[in-house]
Amino acid sequence: MNGNHHPGDGYRGVTALVLGSAGFIGRWVARELCRHGAKVHLVVRDKNIAKEVFLAYEIHGEVIELDLRNPDLLTDLFQQVRPSITFNLAGYGVDPTERDDETAYRTNTEMVAAICSAVAEVKDVNWAGQDLIHAGSALEYGTIDGDLAEDAIPNPTTAYGKSKLAGTTQLARCCDELRLKGLTARLFTVFGPGEHDGRLLPSLLEAAAADTPVLLTSGVQERDFTYVGDVAEGLLRLGLNTTARPGEVVNLATGQLTSVRSFAEQAAHVLELPQDRLSFGAKPTRSEEMKHSAVTVARLQQLISWRPATTVDEGIAETLRFIRLHAPAAMMQTH
Repeated sequence: MNGNHHPGDGYRGVTALVLGSAGFIGRWVARELCRHGAKVHLVVRDKNIAKEVFLAYEIHGEVIELDLRNPDLLTDLFQQVRPSITFNLAGYGVDPTERDDETAYRTNTEMVAAICSAVAEVKDVNWAGQDLIHAGSALEYGTIDGDLAEDAIPNPTTAYGKSKLAGTTQLARCCDELRLKGLTARLFTVFGPGEHDGRLLPSLLEAAAADTPVLLTSGVQERDFTYVGDVAEGLLRLGLNTTARPGEVVNLATGQLTSVRSFAEQAAHVLELPQDRLSFGAKPTRSEEMKHSAVTVARLQQLISWRPATTVDEGIAETLRFIRLHAPAAMMQTH
């Protein structure tokens, strides 16, 4: 599904900074930038862990170990790198162990404002694309009915959702005040190599390898499952866009809903995991789980003439292939 803003040579020789580059989505953005010939600068918390991840994912560039939550260090980083485009994939609260509200707001909200200020000081006036692509979250919408369109009034219920929404608001304010070209790409249920332990696909992969049952919820809740490779490509495409409104929000999803049960059954088929090992209803559905209708992706298609096209089956098969090729580092996680 190629469109007007296919990355192509658009990033060749371009200085790109990836924050959270060893994380689940960050590593895929970094990998895609490397594939397209960018000069990639990779910000990580732990160089030693990141080294193995970057080797497995064929990522190369300048690795910078840094605590992004320190605004002074952030300013120095941008003065040193002077990126044409920055991808912010750093966040706190996706992993179930990350439950400190203060850290969530410091990382997901205050840090976004600090990044914007640093970007504004060094922005490349000769770069036609976006100055900053920021990863948002479906949990910013929270408990709202109907289709999830970007102009819906959000009602987040979790600290993660609230802090991410506050970060999105900060980005819009900064784009207006600092004359930045930036946007928030709202991500939904992203899956693929590198996901956190305990999530659906890693649990199924583990069960297939260990010959154990998988304890699942009833699985009736529907999700927009989006393959991580498509998400990375979508973020790069959005980075080249020249027509987005400064600070706007764009849903980056397939526009198709799949029930958790159907995803698990499709995964079991691909992984050759007997269906009777799927114990649906063995776990309660978490109270913070979203219930939503289809995700509207009209704006995404309008901006880049593209949307994620990898099916659930294809994404699971691709994950298995990738892991077999790069195991064990392919599923290594960093926080």
